Amino acid sequence: MNSRMLPGGRVAAVLAVASGAALLFAATAPNTAASATVSHSAGQAAHSRPAIASDRFWEGTDSWPITISGSPPYTEPGIGHDYGYGGYVGMAGNWAYQEGCHGQIAWSSANSQEANVNYSTYQKGIGTGVYWFEGGPGVDPHYNGTTKEATAWGVQQAEWTLSAMSKLQVTYPVIFEDVEIPGIAPAPDNGWNSVYTSPCSGRIKQNYIATSVDRAVFNGYANYITSNSNYKVGVYSSPGIWTSIFGTGTDSLIPNTYEWTYIDDTSSLSRVPSGWCLPGTSTCAKFFGGQSSSSRYALMWQWSGGGGTRNGYGDFDDIDGTRTP
Repeated sequence: MNSRMLPGGRVAAVLAVASGAALLFAATAPNTAASATVSHSAGQAAHSRPAIASDRFWEGTDSWPITISGSPPYTEPGIGHDYGYGGYVGMAGNWAYQEGCHGQIAWSSANSQEANVNYSTYQKGIGTGVYWFEGGPGVDPHYNGTTKEATAWGVQQAEWTLSAMSKLQVTYPVIFEDVEIPGIAPAPDNGWNSVYTSPCSGRIKQNYIATSVDRAVFNGYANYITSNSNYKVGVYSSPGIWTSIFGTGTDSLIPNTYEWTYIDDTSSLSRVPSGWCLPGTSTCAKFFGGQSSSSRYALMWQWSGGGGTRNGYGDFDDIDGTRTP
C-alpha cells in the first residue's frame, strides 16, 4: 500500500486518515492446509484466462492507487518502459470495516481497470486479484475460545469476501487471506494473539490465543472459499509474522497453500527483481509455513513499498507468471 510505514506488511494506512491519493471503495456486508483443489459451485463462473507469458515474472502493484500514465498497453511506473503493468491486487474488504470500526478499503478501481486491459486485450500480466484483511479469533464478536467458533468466524469472513468480490472484475484465480500484525487501531495484532473486549474497543482482555484456535479461523475461511466458489486460496504474510501467530509446529505448516510474501523488501527502485532476488544484492523473497521460493505455491513477492518502506510510488509486487494456478 502506498502510504503505510509500519512493519506489519500492507495495511497500516487502511485505518489511518485517508491521504489525498487514497481511493475508497465501499464494500458491502455481504483441519488441513488450504487446498489447491476447488469445488465448483452453481452460480460461480469458471475462469477463462488468456495465455500468460511463461518465461517471465510480471511486475505489478497492490492496494492504494498508483498513477499509471500513458496509453495501453500500460507500463509499470518507476522502473522503466520495458516492464508492462503486470497486475493489481486490491483489498476486497476487511474485518474492521465489516464490524463498523472504520470506513476505508484499500482499493483502486483505476489500477484494476488498467491491469485488466493489459490482461484481456494484450495478454500481459494477471489482471486483478484480491485479498481479505483477516481478523483473528480475538476480534470475533462471538469469541469463546473454541475452534468451532473460530471456524465459524473464518467462514463469516469468507462469506463477506465473496459478496464483496461479486461487485469487482477479478481475473486472478487465487484469493489471499491477509494474515499480519499491522500495529494499528482498533486491534494492533488483528486479534491473532490477543482477545479484545469487543472488535472495535482496542481494549485487551486476554493476551493469549492457542495456535489451534488461530488456525481454525484460517482453515474455516479457506475451506469455505474452495467449497463455494471456483477460487483457490492463498495467504499474504511474512516469515516472522507467521511464526509469531502460528508458532513453528503443525499449526504453522501450509504445504499446499499459495503464498504472497513481503520479506525481504527494499525502498529502492534502481534494481528490479530477477526471479526472486534483486540482482547484485542479498535481498530475496523469503516464504513461510514450511515453503520456499522453489515451491510451486510461491506466487508473489511484495519487494518494494510494502513492509514499512517508502519508494515514492507505492507497493510493487513480483509475480511469477509461470505459476499462475
